Amino acid sequence: MRPSPESARVRPVHAAAAILRRVIERRAQGGTLVVGGGFAGAYVARLLGRDGATIVSPENFMLYTPMLPEAASGTLEPRHTVVPLRQMCPHAELLLGSVASADLGGQAVDVETEVGRYRVRYDRLVLALGAVPRTFPIPGLVEHGLGFKTLADAIYLRNHVLRELESADAETDRIAAQRRLTFVFVGAGYAGVEALAELSDLVDDALRYYPSLRTVPRRWVLVDAAPKILPEIPSRLGEYAARELERRGIEIHVGTSVAEVTAESVALEDGTSIAANTFVWTAGVVPNPLLAKLGLPLDERGRVLVDEFLRVEGQTNVWALGDCARVPNRRSDHPDPPTCQHALRQARRLAKNLRSGSEKPYGYRMLGQVATLGRYKGIADVLGVRLRGFPGWFVTRTYHLYQLPLLSRKLRVVADWTTSLLFKRDIAELGMLGHPPGLGHSPGLHGSPGE
Repeated sequence: MRPSPESARVRPVHAAAAILRRVIERRAQGGTLVVGGGFAGAYVARLLGRDGATIVSPENFMLYTPMLPEAASGTLEPRHTVVPLRQMCPHAELLLGSVASADLGGQAVDVETEVGRYRVRYDRLVLALGAVPRTFPIPGLVEHGLGFKTLADAIYLRNHVLRELESADAETDRIAAQRRLTFVFVGAGYAGVEALAELSDLVDDALRYYPSLRTVPRRWVLVDAAPKILPEIPSRLGEYAARELERRGIEIHVGTSVAEVTAESVALEDGTSIAANTFVWTAGVVPNPLLAKLGLPLDERGRVLVDEFLRVEGQTNVWALGDCARVPNRRSDHPDPPTCQHALRQARRLAKNLRSGSEKPYGYRMLGQVATLGRYKGIADVLGVRLRGFPGWFVTRTYHLYQLPLLSRKLRVVADWTTSLLFKRDIAELGMLGHPPGLGHSPGLHGSPGE
């Protein structure tokens, strides 16, 4: 019996679906598979040079996270804080996708991509999966909290803050306008302090265009469960940072945590209630949860256990580094913290070991710590020399510029910094980017694109 026209039309669709479900096998370039395109993974692939590698990453760029606060405030063009992986690692290949599973015994990793699943076979596996925001079972946190870990987070937060200014300007109720001009940041580490300081500058600069809001009180609140802000840096610099923020009118609540978050308020454990529409969560990170599914040895924090050569315990051809690993440091009494400075040194050591075939243990003595506190203010502890104010700000920017890969990216950042010194800050809110209305959308009262 001849098939009906309907079945004839359906068959090719089923065949196409079968092709998409088929697992495509390939081999990692140079035998090295790097899972993760963040700071650690990207630098391993880059430093392997002509030996080559295959990078598996959900994005085709590496984000330079120390510059994320400036991207959020508009001081830097967001694209200039990322480096295309294909440009950064010219001798590596990129497979855009996410790890679905791994067969460590069979030396293969399954990767889900937009065109199907690949099984990538390797001789050497490097895990650099990074970290994700750490959250707690706080009522309302997931529903109303804003993250600050990715470039998308930074762009969204900038647009949200500018939209709150517009909404506050339109409010007829002064109390409601004040609530829209209240911003609560939880987490007083580098990310929280720098993001709050930069966005505070953005709002101060923008208010020159909102004359009706100049008399409305603005409120910036920094909350942390630790007894002081920036506990990672020397006490004297941390105390200076606290005084500088308080001088700018920023409230600091330490030794307490968040009890509940709603759409219009934040309640703290010490009984304080803050009326606010904006709640930003920067209270630390945890290793990527995918690690728990790979059958690797993990510590109590979920980090992969590695030896002094960065090799995963119990494995002969698997290494891990960066935020996802507990890396022992021969030149320190403690495992490395999750910072770009340490990830870069780990990548250098591992790449040298992989290229030479002869292993040397990892050891690195930290050069120092730096942070910005908004325009022309910063703190730096470099080789025992402690700087604050403008010198600290200048050293911080210089260090980040030095660490940023590719001359073209450095020049773009310098151009952005120069522009921000000479011209007023851009306050355009671009929340529609990435969400086009579509060809069938009726513009209504907004007018047509050509108007």
